[in-house]
Amino acid sequence: HHAQAAINGSFFNMQEGQSVCFLQLDGNLIDTTSLSEFRQRTNGIVLINKNKIAIEPWDKQKERSGTTYPNALASGPLMVENGNICDFSTVSQSFVNTKHPRSAICITRDRKVLLITVDGRFPGNAIGVNIHEFAHLVKLLGAYDALNLDGGGSTSLWMDQAGENGIVNCPCDNRKFDHQGERRIANAIYVYK
Repeated sequence: HHAQAAINGSFFNMQEGQSVCFLQLDGNLIDTTSLSEFRQRTNGIVLINKNKIAIEPWDKQKERSGTTYPNALASGPLMVENGNICDFSTVSQSFVNTKHPRSAICITRDRKVLLITVDGRFPGNAIGVNIHEFAHLVKLLGAYDALNLDGGGSTSLWMDQAGENGIVNCPCDNRKFDHQGERRIANAIYVYK
């Protein structure tokens, strides 16, 4: 397979490098969602089966039952569902209201996939967005369903044949407003031919 684009995936333990959200690859369960993640922000999942993709609500009960999709990644919060901006009252309000670099995977009404990043932590260049602002932005860009992914220093968007290293946003882990600051992450979503 030839990768065309990639975006960072879900939240992870930075000390251990392991995902703290449900992850299933080719039908094999890799990780489950920690209780603290369910309490804080993880309430959605992206489901992939060959050329089919869906973004749906996710919770402990659904995770116990599993999914028939061979590839699945939980994250959150779910920002847009069926064209409507979601209610964030059950999500950690400090996470919702603080401006950070952000990443999202979205599906348009006509089933196109959008990978969207917003840079941040660069006063004067990019300050990031809160979840309310991000939800409105992705909806404005055409999202019918949208799931927030890990953000902050993990926010990275890569495209084949884009510049020297393929990174098209300015990841903040190196504290420089350039394309070199990407962080080691636990998982990613990529689009391939």
